[in-house]
Amino acid sequence: MLTISTGNNAVAAAVRRVKPAVVAAYPITPQTEIVEQIANYVADGSLDTRYIPVESEHSAMAACIGASITGSRTFTATSSHGLLYMNEMVNWAAGARLPIVMANVNRALGPGWNVWAEHTDSLQARDTGWLQIYVSTVQEAYDAVVMAFRIAEDRRVYLPVMVNLDGFTLSHITQQLYVSDIDGFIPPMELDHRISPDDPHGYGCMTGPQDYFRIRYDIERSMRESYAVIQETEKAFADRFSRSYGFTDEYRCEDADVLVITLGTLGKEAEVAVDMLRDEGIAAGSMRIRWFRPFPPLDTRDRELVVIDRDYSFGCGGILADAIRAQTKRDCFSVIAGIGGQEVTYRDIAGFVRDRRIGEEYWFGVDA
Repeated sequence: MLTISTGNNAVAAAVRRVKPAVVAAYPITPQTEIVEQIANYVADGSLDTRYIPVESEHSAMAACIGASITGSRTFTATSSHGLLYMNEMVNWAAGARLPIVMANVNRALGPGWNVWAEHTDSLQARDTGWLQIYVSTVQEAYDAVVMAFRIAEDRRVYLPVMVNLDGFTLSHITQQLYVSDIDGFIPPMELDHRISPDDPHGYGCMTGPQDYFRIRYDIERSMRESYAVIQETEKAFADRFSRSYGFTDEYRCEDADVLVITLGTLGKEAEVAVDMLRDEGIAAGSMRIRWFRPFPPLDTRDRELVVIDRDYSFGCGGILADAIRAQTKRDCFSVIAGIGGQEVTYRDIAGFVRDRRIGEEYWFGVDA
């Protein structure tokens, strides 16, 4: 079925199709529409789920943890300070190996108060053990949520998945959306380590130095296993729905001399910049990183790299640029742009490429 949807409503529509047993909800701008729309589905009877409105984001993740431990499929959504407030439980969910799916609508952190797009909120959670995917269209938001449940609940993974979409520039933008019948695409959830009154046992007990590191390594082992699960899931999705995805979304990269590397909606803006640069005789390509955890192997060959970060790690640099350097063992032109919703157009991106200075960092809009 073809319809028109915002990114937020696309996430809610995917949740309605997946039919989780429990949804825990707490509102925060610009995510609120997701849990509001899910509440509407529950109210009109089109979604049969236990909808739990809680008093905080910390409680929202705690409720998901409690439900998931029993083997129930669970979902929640948050943004920015909400994600930070639930951080204790975010770590607990991954450590407990619970396949919770959460949508995070990327928003800047205060002070000063700002409700516009930035990736620092989710990238602060990059080391918690959650898989992280960053989407750039309404359709991709819908599809990513559907696939996230299948990936998270695979026995080889058993880790939570965070689906990230840019605040307002995707959460509230309107685009075409194909809503498909997904019956049978996601197998019934079977959590091997679930608890029940029929099989009582301890969970999350004190773990000493002789065992704790083994538990942490097991998370890393499953993160590595998730590469294959992601590939298998995306192939199965493409075979059934004819929409193909990968660890990266590449545009005109085959013969490129310089690559623009981004996360989120800036990737689509970069594609327009690439077309402009090609008309000028500059062989540019766009590589949008979709999966940040697990971080994908990248084919950058000997091309120059322009990395645009809508985030920052103070005292270190752009978080995406740092990951690119670590993975490729090569330097780049690190551009810090779009923080707090700062407007970055395709013309600006084309300018970054023309004026690139490999090995340097450049803050867009800041006079040196």
